[in-house]
Amino acid sequence: MLTEKRQTVQKHSDKRDAILQNMRSRKDHPTADMVYASIREEYPEISLATVYRNLAALCDSGDIIALGAKGKERYDGNVNYHNHFFCTQCGAVEDIMSHVDITGLDQVEDEIDGKITSASIVFRGICGKCLDKIKK
Repeated sequence: MLTEKRQTVQKHSDKRDAILQNMRSRKDHPTADMVYASIREEYPEISLATVYRNLAALCDSGDIIALGAKGKERYDGNVNYHNHFFCTQCGAVEDIMSHVDITGLDQVEDEIDGKITSASIVFRGICGKCLDKIKK
């Protein structure tokens, strides 16, 4: 008797590769709509649902990061350790590459009775462009 084993294999596609390449080349933390607009130049037949599905799969595989901002997910193709700044006025997201010392993780682990495997800091405030608008 032959037993068939089924494995969950992530489907490889040119569109997923194009979305990943697009994400890794960007510094602007795009929304799915922004990725869709950019990818349509190369793949005019692609649907927004396909972009959402592939972004979710790329997040699940650890190839990109999803960030919540102003009620809309934004995505980051830089998976190396870094922190983020969110503008509370316009929703812009910026990378913070400076090292920020995170002390007290042992206390947090005790509080959650678990093990922290990664951490990042999210700074919230008003970006320079929005500050300039406020000053005018």
